[in-house]
Amino acid sequence: MKVLGKGTANGAISILHSLGLGKGCSIGIELSTEVTLVDKETTISDDRHGLLGAVEKCWRSEGFPLPEEFGWVISSDLPIGQGLKSSSALANAAFRALNNGSWTGLSDPDIADLSVAAQRIAKCTVTGSMDDTWASLQRGWKLVDPTLSSSDSIILEGEIEEDYCVIIILRGRRRAIIAEDSFRLQRPIFERSLASVMSGSPIDSLSSNGIAVAAATNDHLALRISNLLIASGAVASGITGSGPCISVLCHKENKNMLRDKIHDMGLEAISTRLSRSSVLEEEEAIGWE
Repeated sequence: MKVLGKGTANGAISILHSLGLGKGCSIGIELSTEVTLVDKETTISDDRHGLLGAVEKCWRSEGFPLPEEFGWVISSDLPIGQGLKSSSALANAAFRALNNGSWTGLSDPDIADLSVAAQRIAKCTVTGSMDDTWASLQRGWKLVDPTLSSSDSIILEGEIEEDYCVIIILRGRRRAIIAEDSFRLQRPIFERSLASVMSGSPIDSLSSNGIAVAAATNDHLALRISNLLIASGAVASGITGSGPCISVLCHKENKNMLRDKIHDMGLEAISTRLSRSSVLEEEEAIGWE
C-alpha cells in the first residue's frame, strides 16, 4: 500500500469537565494516535462509533479533495473509551492525515472545528469535546466554551511548567451512564474547580473536578483511590473525562512508590508525561493527483 498522508494527535486528561458548568478544560499527555491514509481500502477493527466515516463525511462536505480509493491505518497507544480523549485524538489525527496528503493547508483551529463536527455526527461526545480536541492538538491547557467555534471558544489558556510525571490508572471501559442532570447537581464543586483554573491553578482544578465527576457518576472507589494517592505524595489526582480512568500527577521521585501502591490495589497503570510539543510534526507524504 502506498502512503498518501499521515497525521498524529495526542490524548489528554481532564482539568474541568464541561458538563458541570458548560465550560471545559483539558491538557495533553504524551500518549498518541497516528493515522495513515493509504491508497487501498482497509478494515478498521475498533472504530465502534464510526468516527472515521464521520471524518470523511465532514471532509467531503467542505469540498476538500479525496482520492478515488483510500483506507485508514491506525496506530495508537491510547486506551479507548476510558476518558483519555481517544475520539478527539483519532479525529484530529485523521484530519491531519487528510490535510497532509491533500496539501489543503488547514490550521489547527480549522482541524479542531472539523473534529468537533465529526465527533458530534458519530455521537461519541455529549458536549462536542472542544476542550479535549484543543488539548489533543496543542500543548498546554485551554479553558473553553464548547458552544463556540474553535477560535472563539478560548476563554483562558496557559501551561503547566513543571515536568510532572503522569500516571494513568486503567479500570476498563466506561460502564457508567452519563446523565447530564447528575453533573449539574455537583455545580458547587465544579464551581470550585473553575475558580482554580481562572486563578491559574489548573492542578488544583484537576483534583476538585475529579471529586465532582466521581459524585456525578457514583464512582466512590475513584474518590477513595485519589484521596489515598494524594495523601501518599501525589500532587493531584482525579477521574479524567467521565471515567473510569484516574489521572495522577506527581514528582519524578514519587512515581515508583505511587505505582507500587496502585499495583498493591490490584490496578493496572501506565506512565507518561504532559505533552511538550507545540505542534506535532507531520511526515512528508506522497499525496494523490
